[in-house]
Amino acid sequence: MEDLTEKEQLDALRAWWAENGSYVIGGVVVGMLIIFGWNRWQATIENTEVAASSLFEDVMDAAGRGNLDAAEEPANELFISYNDSPYAAQARLAMARLYMDNGRDQDAADVLRGVIDADPNGELTLIARLRLAKILLYQGKAQEVVDLISDLPESAFAARFSELLGDAYVELEDYEAAEAAYIAALDDNPQTPTVDVSLLQLKINDLPADPGDTAASPETEATEVTAPGEVAEPGEDAEPTDMADDPATTGTAEAEEAPEAEER
Repeated sequence: MEDLTEKEQLDALRAWWAENGSYVIGGVVVGMLIIFGWNRWQATIENTEVAASSLFEDVMDAAGRGNLDAAEEPANELFISYNDSPYAAQARLAMARLYMDNGRDQDAADVLRGVIDADPNGELTLIARLRLAKILLYQGKAQEVVDLISDLPESAFAARFSELLGDAYVELEDYEAAEAAYIAALDDNPQTPTVDVSLLQLKINDLPADPGDTAASPETEATEVTAPGEVAEPGEDAEPTDMADDPATTGTAEAEEAPEAEER
């Protein structure tokens, strides 16, 4: 009875294997492929990071020596082959400074735009926007500064962005917006200030007054405009003067007669 039971169990196992054996083998193969692929992917990432890190070190070494020519080749290879690597963004920031030190402001602006395009919401992007805004101001592109840093989310650089925005509005002669931006910049954390409050206050004080809001001064209201050739009537309290006896008038008259005498 027991032998028969074992035989039945063996037959059932064979039947199950005949029905499901291919699935088991397939699952094992897929699992092995997944493990193999994961290991290959990890190895690729590690090799990529090593290569990108090596290029980044070359860029930083050349930048530290101020050697632009030596920095450009590894930087370009890093940007082309490993642009998604975090090393690429950091290298772009270093190259931007190096370009500015060598008077190549447009190249600096282009490389900073690369940081922004690669990761618009990244932390390094805020630094790139800040530096790019300064370059654009230097280039006289105030409207591009406004487009670049307006309506940014709150960050540790908020006060510095507001100050740059105020500078841009001054260039655009929008003094009301400039004042609002400067005042926003004054709302900086006093514990860890990022802007010069005294300088900001000077910038606010130096803003031109709005001609439409400026009331006429007493001297302006008291002064009457006369047409050319007319003599303004003296006020009631003014004392009449004899123009013939006025030294200033006499001197002027003699000066006017002198050229006529010479012509004769």
